[in-house]
Amino acid sequence: MTTGFKRATTPLALLAAAALLAGCGGDGGNGPNDVTVWMYPVIADPKANSAYWERIEKDFEAATPGTTVTIEEQPWENRDEKLATAFGSGKGPDVVLLNPDQVPQYLAGGALQPVDKAVESIKESFLPNALDALTHDGRLYAVPIYHTVTTTLYNKRLLDRAGIDKPPATWDEVRAAAPKLKAAGVATLDYSASNEATLNLNFYPLLWQAGGSVFSEDGKKAAFNGPEGVAALTFVTDLYKAGAVPKSALTNTNIFADHPMGEQQVAMAFSSTSADADLARKTWGAGNVVVGKPLRDAEQVSFGVPGGLGLSAKARNTAGAQKFLAYMAAPERIRSLGEASGFLSPRTDVTVPSDAPYAKQFQEALPYAYPGEPSPVARQVMSLIAPEIQAALTGRKSPKEALDAAAAQADDLLARQR
Repeated sequence: MTTGFKRATTPLALLAAAALLAGCGGDGGNGPNDVTVWMYPVIADPKANSAYWERIEKDFEAATPGTTVTIEEQPWENRDEKLATAFGSGKGPDVVLLNPDQVPQYLAGGALQPVDKAVESIKESFLPNALDALTHDGRLYAVPIYHTVTTTLYNKRLLDRAGIDKPPATWDEVRAAAPKLKAAGVATLDYSASNEATLNLNFYPLLWQAGGSVFSEDGKKAAFNGPEGVAALTFVTDLYKAGAVPKSALTNTNIFADHPMGEQQVAMAFSSTSADADLARKTWGAGNVVVGKPLRDAEQVSFGVPGGLGLSAKARNTAGAQKFLAYMAAPERIRSLGEASGFLSPRTDVTVPSDAPYAKQFQEALPYAYPGEPSPVARQVMSLIAPEIQAALTGRKSPKEALDAAAAQADDLLARQR
């Protein structure tokens, strides 16, 4: 396994020689039987991450005589910029870890090829949502190897202080709990409205729970300003005005520690991770942590994405790369990666063994996970909506006016993509 740091310290002359040898394929292997993989720190401990992928290299090569694999450790930082540059120069990896929202961008540029063949015999074993998130025009463009999910986290101590026996599980129950919690001196719902906060963990789950969507069905128009979107933003702004969402929401960035939820100033959050719940256990005490199902209005849904291995359209060793994808999708690797990373299984027939205190609750939330709607401009549209949500929260615009303003800009952006 190689790392980005090691590669950066390689003498320039050797890099030039390697580039000549690599041709159009990945830049880590030199032979026609090589497969180069770009992997990211999916295992939080850097040493454990390196050790895991080094073992995968050895085990794969032992199981697949004649095919070698080089797994290059890449940083999350500037991930898209580096990958786009590599694909654009024709010197990218053969295989790379992708999130669903990356696939449309690279597919539009012709950088990916379908991977259906690699998993055709086991395709029915994957979670339907995991496959749907990585499928475009009926073709699968990344093989799921893990899945994330968020769900609702409650502080039982604060609910008890307000005399609330049953954690609020619906929008109506949240509204009903707000005055009781305010009387007890705490806020109700954590929310992040900073321009830097991803909408996947704040506004979008509420939009989906209301039954709405970010884009129209054909992806050519904004849809978040429909009645469902207005209902979602009205839900938040009403809570904000009533003091049930902390004023610090305007600068919060979906971080648990040092934010109102972590500091026990608010009773619940609707997009919490397993790591958040474990940190709450350590700081609040296990008896004060309740992990529930995703919040519900018209729909019950939360944000969660599969991580998938995509295959370069210019892969030099496509057959070998497909063998690697199939190898990583096998039950043994799904289990081992899940155990090492803390992520969940993307397969219905494989459960990741875990002694994490809230693993069972997050596993139960997985069927409600939704990865969002794929679009090459998904991230740009988020940047258009975020300031308008702030305008609604601070009363400068109504929820309808704010979302209409963002939708007009989003429609212009989408029109320029045609």
